Amino acid sequence: MSKFGVLVMGPAGAGKSTFCTALIQHLQNNKRPCYYVNLDPAAEEFAFEPDIDIKDLISLEDVMEEMSLGPNGGLIYCFEFLLENLDFLTDPLEEVTDEYLIIFDMPGQIELYTHVPILPNLVKHLMRGSLNINMCAAYLLESTFIIDRPKFFAGTLSAMSAMLMLEMPHVNILSKMDLVKGRVAKRDLKRFLNPDADLVDEDPSWRPGKDQEELEEGRTDGDPASTKNVMAGTSFYRLNKAVAQLIDDFSMVSFLKLDAQDEDSVGAVLSYIDDAIQYHEAQEPKEPRDDIDTNIIESAMGD
Repeated sequence: MSKFGVLVMGPAGAGKSTFCTALIQHLQNNKRPCYYVNLDPAAEEFAFEPDIDIKDLISLEDVMEEMSLGPNGGLIYCFEFLLENLDFLTDPLEEVTDEYLIIFDMPGQIELYTHVPILPNLVKHLMRGSLNINMCAAYLLESTFIIDRPKFFAGTLSAMSAMLMLEMPHVNILSKMDLVKGRVAKRDLKRFLNPDADLVDEDPSWRPGKDQEELEEGRTDGDPASTKNVMAGTSFYRLNKAVAQLIDDFSMVSFLKLDAQDEDSVGAVLSYIDDAIQYHEAQEPKEPRDDIDTNIIESAMGD
């Protein structure tokens, strides 16, 4: 019997824990059971108490203190330790039935998803091992990135890298949509939801006169290694155009909008997650309860 889960991930500050909280609340409001797994060894406060908390096994603070490691090295050590003690996850998850949605709340260091093989190994254990969890990734990117187009395409590239690395169904999400309300026209927003490489050419910070002339003549504005020119000018434009074109050519990444304060928005994202993991297809038809049948009959007789 399959189980069902979602891996909530993305860069730091993208709103992963907020989304997990909103998702759990939405599931509870709809009488649907869920199972909350915290895999962030640095997390301290929770709106809902996790059913499994990696800090009961190992914490980032202890690792940094005892191993004299920084945050990133300490986090990688925590996950390597988890992989050596997978019974910590496997044993309690064995008891979870197919009615539950298992929510994995992940840390914000994107190297775990983009180029370190630790998380792919964990995903294989969860999806292909004895647990047999039908799982998808929900990759969150903060919607304010669309105000800074180079940052948006860098974030989109990280999402695509995670998709290729993890080899699992993906749902990509622009979170905190309430922060950009009224700042981006609806027509332009659609082009960010399905990233359009031409957005780089329309970047307000791109100087179409001077920069375009330099681009056509093959000139650059001074030393490309200088602080001023690393994040501006023709060389920077070429880099961002190449990144945007790569994303456009693969046509793998598209985004859903999320406002975690809006239950309809959370429900819409959940419907995509359910489709990705084929949740509803595996559910058995439920018999109507006797008390509901009686009420319907009595109501019909009254009419």
